[in-house]
Amino acid sequence: MTQTAPDATLSTGTSDAGRLFASTDPRTGEVVAQHPVHTEAEVQDAVASARPAAEWWAGLGFEGRKSRLDAWRKVLVGKLDEFGALISAETGKPADDARTELALVIDHLHWAARQAGRVLGRRRVSPGLLMYNHAASIEYRPLGVIGVIGPWNYPAFTPMGSVAYALAAGNAVVFKPSEYTPGVGTFLASTFAEVVPEHPVFQVVTGFGETGAALCRAGVDKLAFTGSTATGKRVMAACAETLTPVLVECGGKDALIVDSDADLSAAADAAVWGGVFNAGQTCAGVERVYVAEDVFDEFVSLVTKRVKKLKPGGEPGADLGPITMPKQVDVIRSHVADALERGGNAVVGGAESIRPPFVEPVVLIDVPEDSLAVTEETFGPTLVINRVPDAVEGVRRANAGRYGLGGAVFSRSRGDELARQMRCGMVSVNAVLAFAAVPALPFGGVGDSGFGRIHGEDGLREFATPQSLTRKRFSALLNPMTYDRSSRTVKHVLRLVRVLYGR
Repeated sequence: MTQTAPDATLSTGTSDAGRLFASTDPRTGEVVAQHPVHTEAEVQDAVASARPAAEWWAGLGFEGRKSRLDAWRKVLVGKLDEFGALISAETGKPADDARTELALVIDHLHWAARQAGRVLGRRRVSPGLLMYNHAASIEYRPLGVIGVIGPWNYPAFTPMGSVAYALAAGNAVVFKPSEYTPGVGTFLASTFAEVVPEHPVFQVVTGFGETGAALCRAGVDKLAFTGSTATGKRVMAACAETLTPVLVECGGKDALIVDSDADLSAAADAAVWGGVFNAGQTCAGVERVYVAEDVFDEFVSLVTKRVKKLKPGGEPGADLGPITMPKQVDVIRSHVADALERGGNAVVGGAESIRPPFVEPVVLIDVPEDSLAVTEETFGPTLVINRVPDAVEGVRRANAGRYGLGGAVFSRSRGDELARQMRCGMVSVNAVLAFAAVPALPFGGVGDSGFGRIHGEDGLREFATPQSLTRKRFSALLNPMTYDRSSRTVKHVLRLVRVLYGR
């Protein structure tokens, strides 16, 4: 349940020292807090100070780090109400949405701290028959200093998929939160400092695109980015100047497939939740639904009834909050308009539903496959529902786009079969977004949705480098790896290979 959206342009240049910017509540426009615009020099200083901190942190070992991360988790649990209120203030999302996000943060932090030693610690591997006289092992060593650039739509959960796992792996972290949610990043760093006061293991730098660009060029050992595909490409270009490896989690245009034998009530409920939750500002949320023709009308009726009950607003009882980033409203408006102009029909809402900063849910049907609402990330509370002859055709259309983040399938008889045909990094069967809530599962996509993984064992290994080790235990009867070998040694080795592997 994360992450991306079009975001601030990554640019070059240096901001004036001492400059401040405000984070505001998108529901009211009120200022939440003022934060510094960190300059290129300040970002470089942060990375430089993180170097010795990383060595100290790595030296604590897995158990030492787990103890500190567990303590951090307990501090966060004790401040859930305060933290949730801050997330709501900076994003505008309803309180229960913020609380749900924080529940996931805590669960993932616990898993990463607990599992890091098992996943990354030294373990023996078989040396094989030819190298029987050696012992072989592998361990995953921390990279050093990790740079993280996070989004605003899930400002705690998404970056913590990198921050928590990088810390558990033994790295120091310099985190640049979105300019829309700087307070969330500052809160995370300040609470961490309560349990790790000795060294600047986890630091936050705030600002706009220039600050993010500075972090890309500051010499970090890896950069984890979540944001739009366009900005992700610029991040990669900036990191390429110093051969800094990157993990890039970009946008999505995720599809839900509804088979003829699906539980239609459950599928409709999931489609509405997946498409409207967090005002549709979820990179792995549902934006397209492909429904088998023989159940299409019933499914649309069920969705329509559910969606009509949902209302946006800034009051506590609202079902969804505002569009956090003002310019995203224009994207939503253009996608809805294009869909309608090209022959699609609105069964709920329409152009009149867009009243900044709020957008009422919009349900569109029979939208042409080459329209913006089908091909591009809308990132708003809109659902495109298109009929298909069968679920197989639905999968084909889902796979036709350039994104490949997540997906969902509803089918009683062949859910797994259809899910495995989808071109994406994650799929939920008879549910939506379930994969994001399972800490052991890697999260990430293919195509224009990026590459690399957060969460799970793969997420831990993203922030470590493998070191292979062999140790000779005794002399071998046959050793072809020396100039002292006899003329018959290699012949005996090849004869052995033929016997062992030629059948």
